[in-house]
Amino acid sequence: MNTPHIEFWFDFGSPYSHLSAQRIDALARERGVRVIWRAMLLGPIFRNAGWSGSPFQQQPAKLAYMWTDLARQSAKYGLPWTHPSAFPRSSLLPARIATAFCDESWIGQFCAKVFALNFVHDTEIDSVDAMQGVLHDLGLPADTAIARAQTPEIKQALRDRTALGEQRGLFGAPSFLVGDALFWGNDRLEDALDAACDQT
Repeated sequence: MNTPHIEFWFDFGSPYSHLSAQRIDALARERGVRVIWRAMLLGPIFRNAGWSGSPFQQQPAKLAYMWTDLARQSAKYGLPWTHPSAFPRSSLLPARIATAFCDESWIGQFCAKVFALNFVHDTEIDSVDAMQGVLHDLGLPADTAIARAQTPEIKQALRDRTALGEQRGLFGAPSFLVGDALFWGNDRLEDALDAACDQT
């Protein structure tokens, strides 16, 4: 019997992706579901939709609601949360690292730590120093990993993956794919995991 799996598509600049990234591994483990981590860049998807940035930025009231909701949801899940002083933050380097090493056993821990840098510690994440710190904390060869992530092959792979996500119907993050079934938003994480279990 094949192990049920779920694709978790995210952008490191997405605060709702942060909530999912901190929760998904434990919830998936409880259900016996394998998580496939898929970093993408929302910027190109938003531009193709005719937006200059995050949809939340188009409406001040909606943006204000988002920050209130994120504080509320973080408290609900017992997760630490800090309103970031910059939004959205550039996240190209961590996205490339997550793309280069998407099949490694440590990728979930790496992603959770990067999200925490952004949305708990209010720290820039798109820098070599920041990524060296995360990789060192995981006991990984940081310089080698960063060099691999900066190759033309990986840069193109991230662009291709973003385009693939858009082709598969993704329009925001976090998104979860179970086969071709799309579930959008942190509040749909459990539904997506249950759907993965139902496919076995």
